[in-house]
Amino acid sequence: MAYISLQHVGKRYQMGEITITAVDDISFEIEKGQFAVIVGPSGAGKTTLLNILGGMDNCDEGNVWLDGRNVSRFSARELTTYRRYDVGFVFQFYNLVQNLTALENVELASEICRDPLDPAETLRSVGLGERLNNFPAQLSGGEQQRVAIARALVNSPSVLLADEPSGNLDSHNRDEIHRLFFDLRERLGQTVVIVTHDENLAAMADRKITMSDGLILGCETAR
Repeated sequence: MAYISLQHVGKRYQMGEITITAVDDISFEIEKGQFAVIVGPSGAGKTTLLNILGGMDNCDEGNVWLDGRNVSRFSARELTTYRRYDVGFVFQFYNLVQNLTALENVELASEICRDPLDPAETLRSVGLGERLNNFPAQLSGGEQQRVAIARALVNSPSVLLADEPSGNLDSHNRDEIHRLFFDLRERLGQTVVIVTHDENLAAMADRKITMSDGLILGCETAR
């Protein structure tokens, strides 16, 4: 079995009398250490799929496997442990604690880990060695996103998930963040799954999964 395997995954939401199918019979695989992107228009089901993979939402049918474990069969307590120890999340909006420095933001995340990396070294690994004691307001958008990435990495996650991580950045910072994700895959062998609208980022990926209306339209292996 592949490192990540989704098998006939479905998810529906009830809005009054209307049933909305967000994800419909989705199946794909991602190998350990691959850099994968999920692309498609708004409303395609990309974020829902990422949330299911990350244990933040449950699927209604199908199975989600990570490293031989069936995440879709986890109890609520097991999902909490899974999110804490196995998954690193990076969001479009950085969600940093504004009255904590960059280092303190990463240290805060490290306190709930079993075997965390060194927070300062993790920040240095994303290019922020000179900004450890700066507060978020003193950092550019790209630098704040690097702090968020360091925070996601400090627990040595099995998989790094990112939802439009460059969507709030200008073109220069967007390109820098894209290169950083690619570098993490090359340097650390980190398994990365990113939801994006950016075709330039998709062109860098090992695997490109295209969605529309809750369906998989294509699943390409680039290299």
